Formats: sequence, C-alpha cells, structure tokens
Amino acid sequence: MDNRLRQLLDKLDNCKLDGILISAQANVTYLSRFKAQDSYLLISPQKNYFITDFRYTYEVKTNISNFRVLQYKNLFRDIADLAKKHKIRRLGFESKDLNFAEYSRLKDCLPAKVKLIDTFDIVEDIRKIKDAQELKCIAQGIEITNMTFRHLKKYIKPGLSELQIAAEVEHFIRHNGAQMSAFDIIIASGPNSSYPHASVTNRLVKKGEPLLLDIGVEINGYKSDLTRVFFLDKINSFQRRIFEIVKEAQAKAFEVIKPGVLIREVDAASRNFIAKRGYGRFFGHSLGHGVGLDIHEEPSISSRNNSIAREGMVFTVEPGIYIPNKFGIRLEDMVYVTKEGVEVLSGAVDKSI
Repeated sequence: MDNRLRQLLDKLDNCKLDGILISAQANVTYLSRFKAQDSYLLISPQKNYFITDFRYTYEVKTNISNFRVLQYKNLFRDIADLAKKHKIRRLGFESKDLNFAEYSRLKDCLPAKVKLIDTFDIVEDIRKIKDAQELKCIAQGIEITNMTFRHLKKYIKPGLSELQIAAEVEHFIRHNGAQMSAFDIIIASGPNSSYPHASVTNRLVKKGEPLLLDIGVEINGYKSDLTRVFFLDKINSFQRRIFEIVKEAQAKAFEVIKPGVLIREVDAASRNFIAKRGYGRFFGHSLGHGVGLDIHEEPSISSRNNSIAREGMVFTVEPGIYIPNKFGIRLEDMVYVTKEGVEVLSGAVDKSI
C-alpha cells in the first residue's frame, strides 16, 4: 500500500473513524498522486475511491492505482451509498474545506446512523514531511525561479513598468519549463514595496529605489516561493542599512533551525534581531510558511506555533522591514530541515543588484 495512504489509515484508526471524505484539492492530489479539479476521495480500510466527473474519469483511470474510480451522477448521494456499502458509521470530513451547504447536503443523504465527524489538518499533518519525489519537484521549481531572477537582472531597466516586468516573468518561467506561476507575482517598486503583498501596477521603475520581486512557479503541482530586492542604481545609506538588517535577520533564523527546535524560536531569532535594531514595528507578518502543493501550508513559522521543527519539513524564511510610503525590503528563501540542521534549498543567489 502507498505510504501516504498507510499513514492516513493509521490516523483514522487513532481517531476511531471508519472512513474519511477528502475534499481539499491539494489533499486529493497528495493522496492519489494525480491532480484534478472538482474531485473527492473516500478512504476506508475496506476500499479507496477516487470520485470525479466525466471530464477526468478516463484520465484518472489510466494514471492512478490504489483507488477505484467512480464517475458520480449525484455526488453526495453516491458518497452516501458508498458509506452504506462499506458499513461506515463514523465518517470524517475536512472541516476547513467542506462548506456548510455541502455538509448539509451530505448529511441529508447519509443514513441517520452514520455520524459525520469533523477533522482538522489530518492530511496536512502528513504533508508537513516531504518525501524524495516532492523534494525533486520543489527543487526544479526553485531552479527555474533562480533562473528567472538571473534573467531579470539583465532585463530590468528604469522606465519599465511593474506590469511589463510581470509579463516578462510569466513568459520566461513557462518558456523554461514551469507549468504556471505558483501565485500572483509581486513586482513592487519604490513606495509600492512597502506593501508586503502589493498588487502589480503600471508604475514605472525608477533609479535610486528598491524593486521587490516575489516569484514562484509550479512543477507537477508543487510550488516555489522566493523574494529578492533589486536596486537599479547606487543604494543610499538608509536603504543599505535596512537591507543589511534584513539579510542578517534571515541568517539568524538559519542558525537555529534544526530538528527539535521550537518553531516559534525560529521566528524569534529573526524578529528579535530586527526589534533590537529599532525596526520591530515594521515587521508585522510571520517569518515564513510551509510550501508544497499549497503555496501557504503547514508549518506556519510564527510566534504562535509551539510545535517543533521536524526533519523533512520545507518552509520559507522571509523577514522584512516595510517603511510606510518609502520602501520595503524582504528576503525570502526556502529551506529543508535535515537530520543535522538546515539546507537552504534556494542556494547562494545574489539578493540585490
């Protein structure tokens, strides 16, 4: 049996569940190793079903194993029939994904003796630890992202608009093997860079101001996520000071990452350094987030996360300082928690020009 399914069945046993309905698309992809929209999985010790519609039925049948493929006619009625067939009495569902209308329709279709049990991050907890296949896809995405930054280093010049640069990014990543952007690209120049998640605009890039680029690509469903700051002219003393603080804050986090360390301590390593330099109030977001089939997934690298780092986790480290109406500096790299400590997957890349 597939190791991912085995881990999930162990969790079902621990939770005293007879089966679980998987509706979150990233979790469907993770467990089936096949990416499809509007599809569901019904997992139980007796049988595993991939439930989809006409658009995907034939493709799924020719590309997956470990599942019986069911082309549904009446989705929730068909799920209820399967639960009855396999004598499922306690059926788990993903409370973060299944909306109230869907929950109500499923409940109405199920026999009264079948109890719906909400679960929270039951698959996401397994997804925290990346296997070799996942790491390969992530590494391919990171390489294309790094190639994109090297290309942009030659391409960007004063007078180009943020939208023009974003269009160049989209063209370059697909031309070099990415299936799509992992998220809405951030190209933020001058004062726009002081917005952590700035929208791309028609603003023209000017000399003497930072240009923040937050870029990621998707390979076989897996994401990359890196941020660099480019300068198109000499860096003034204030900009250089902020850049060096952020760069060192990131290095402080790298130093403490290892299996067993509290995740909030990783966040604190960067956050406390920035605060001691007098800029704590200008760093308001979490230090990072897990990356995989979702661009933001567990673990969250924040002051509120009391869990520990584990070997096999992949997440970003992205401290930033945002000076309102002036500029922002954020440096973001992806790391892998190894047995001994940490590997910076995005490698030694120029973080500015």
